[in-house]
Amino acid sequence: MNRDVADRPDGPPLSDVLVVDLSRVLAGPYCTMALADLGAEVIKVERPGSGDDTREWGPPWAGGESAYYLAVNRNKKSITVNLKTERGREIVRDLAYQADVLVENFRVGTMDQWGLGYDLLRERNPGLIYCAITGYGQDGPYRDRPGYDFAIQALGGIMSVTGPVEGPPTRVGVPIVDITAALFAAVSILAALYERKQSGKGQYVDVALLDSQVAWLANVAGNYLVTGRQPARYGNAHPNIVPYELFPTDDGWIALAVGNDRQWRRLCEITGWEDLASDDRFNTNPKRVEHRGLLVPILQDRFRARSAADWYGTLVQGGIPCAPVQSVDEVFADPQVLARQLLVELEHPTAGTLNVAGSPLNLSRTPVRMEAAPPLLGQHTEEVLVEYLGYGLEAVARLRAEQVV
Repeated sequence: MNRDVADRPDGPPLSDVLVVDLSRVLAGPYCTMALADLGAEVIKVERPGSGDDTREWGPPWAGGESAYYLAVNRNKKSITVNLKTERGREIVRDLAYQADVLVENFRVGTMDQWGLGYDLLRERNPGLIYCAITGYGQDGPYRDRPGYDFAIQALGGIMSVTGPVEGPPTRVGVPIVDITAALFAAVSILAALYERKQSGKGQYVDVALLDSQVAWLANVAGNYLVTGRQPARYGNAHPNIVPYELFPTDDGWIALAVGNDRQWRRLCEITGWEDLASDDRFNTNPKRVEHRGLLVPILQDRFRARSAADWYGTLVQGGIPCAPVQSVDEVFADPQVLARQLLVELEHPTAGTLNVAGSPLNLSRTPVRMEAAPPLLGQHTEEVLVEYLGYGLEAVARLRAEQVV
């Protein structure tokens, strides 16, 4: 989109929002990174000495920091606070009293035990939006269990429909439950911020990994709930659309996504497969699904005749949805990925120039910011204590000596 010269960008949309981030690992930090990209001031509260668990999840490393940690913590400020001390909890309470949003992902009840629960904090800050991300939610028989992406993929059903038809259940290659829970959390927080403009009141946001995973079973859930039949595993194929899967070429794989009968006819036209176009068993999608056992082997044999690049060129030119299966290095060299600014360089104090995956959020007038590299542990402790809480430098030094920060 070409903006008019007079339509210059304003600041990012959440530039007046303060977030206290008590989360660690992935779901919480991914959520708060999205908010930070949108301009929120995110203060990441970490344990003195060790910090976020993911700081130790390496190799690989860059400048002494793990790649895992660097992937989900840009645009934040890091302070270290010992939450096992009352003085440390007092510091977090004082920050929360000023905050618009607080995000935490401790086990159910932990924050209440520390005197940092929602009911206490909202007495002084009724506009606070308090988001708790847990494995199973704040109620129900599993509420006290620790939640991990891998276990939730198993329990929530996605693993049962992922993997080879005859092989074992398989987890999704990225921690998709954590990531989608993070996005649901961010959406909920944004909705609560919007509602607060009318009511002036904050609220409690309860996000569970299990809820998130079950919610996005989507068409798989729909098929089961309508028919009562257990969904089968289709590998890379689709339960309701044919052909919609990977096909082997003579040097790799091509993903073919024929979503309707018009595209099927067009595929047969540009490939010269008139025999398939005229076959009554394949002329509609329901028939192709019914006869997938006949059609797919024919297509597999024909796709093997040419290279992936050759097929890709032909299919794209013909308007057929398709893609080669790219490795991650090919992804970050892809011209479309680069054009969409999904590879971003940040300057890091110890790693130097750091490459990170960019934000998919594109707003024309109030664009996201990707300016600050993930912080070193406690990099902003003094700054935050002085600027937000009014501590003098001597007071900060005493807190360090007492191992509070």
